[in-house]
Amino acid sequence: METVKQETLLEIDNLNFSFKTQRGLVRAVRDLSITIKKGETLTLVGESGCGKSVTAHAINQLNPMPPGRVDSGRILFNGIDLLQLKKGEIEKMRGTQISMIFQEPMTALNPVFTVGSQIADVFMTHQGMGKDEAMARAVELFHLVKIPAPERRIHAYPHQLSGGMRQRAMIAMALASPEPGLMIADEPTTALDVTIQAQILDLLGDLKQQIDMSILLITHDMGVVAEMADRVVVMYAGRKVEESDVNSIFNDPRHPYTLGLLNSLPSNPKYKQAKRLEAITGTVPDLLTIGDGCPFANRCAYATDICRSSFPSMSEINKDHSVWCHNHESVKREKAQ
Repeated sequence: METVKQETLLEIDNLNFSFKTQRGLVRAVRDLSITIKKGETLTLVGESGCGKSVTAHAINQLNPMPPGRVDSGRILFNGIDLLQLKKGEIEKMRGTQISMIFQEPMTALNPVFTVGSQIADVFMTHQGMGKDEAMARAVELFHLVKIPAPERRIHAYPHQLSGGMRQRAMIAMALASPEPGLMIADEPTTALDVTIQAQILDLLGDLKQQIDMSILLITHDMGVVAEMADRVVVMYAGRKVEESDVNSIFNDPRHPYTLGLLNSLPSNPKYKQAKRLEAITGTVPDLLTIGDGCPFANRCAYATDICRSSFPSMSEINKDHSVWCHNHESVKREKAQ
């Protein structure tokens, strides 16, 4: 069957982003390049502090600058370099073509305004609607994200909604853009129980199909990756260490860090008789003192001298699977005993 070539929507090209602190310069994202196709879901995976949210906020220019700064790179959205846009231009882009679901809706939503008025404000600001029309559209979006009794809920304040409803309200706000080509979802299910998490993921999948948008999903939960992703980028200490389609990440991981993430899953068959989950040994390195070698070398069972001295170049496993590891040939997924 002939495959249809997807058009590139977002391209991050060699992004380097750092923060100036009292202790020194923190290189939060290093030499990162990713692409997102139209209609695709790309997940950024990694531990807290690996640079996932910094990358997402760099797209929308939401990182505080200063102390943050872009050292080099481009972020192209439909061919437009977002890093070169002025404040008013990027604000217009955020309100029309790029939307975002923040990690914690209780802090992202303003507690002194009703959720309906906050969504209506997006319509009034970016589409010039009157208040009545904007509130009517807010009700429609509440219907779309399956909030019960939307005509009543739009008049509720954030603290009057459950965690799941607040997260749905955040999704509705993200969908208030007239043509949301890209939705950035930053840990959208972290604070939710597993039942509500499954509902939110199903909702995002349904909405993606209905309005033909792309999703950049940020998570550290490999279960969410399995549910949502088309492609996966694994990040560690600010660097991309592996990238592939979702099936290859689970069936043929080639970076020791990816292998560690998968081996820590309780659903791994090897744990049928186990009493303890397997953890990645060691600690995340200090980004202030990290050198030019592989940042995972101090925790890696496969590390050699070259790993500590130089970061590996890209190795192509196949056309859809790349890894940045000197010893990737030695890395094999452990089989169930």
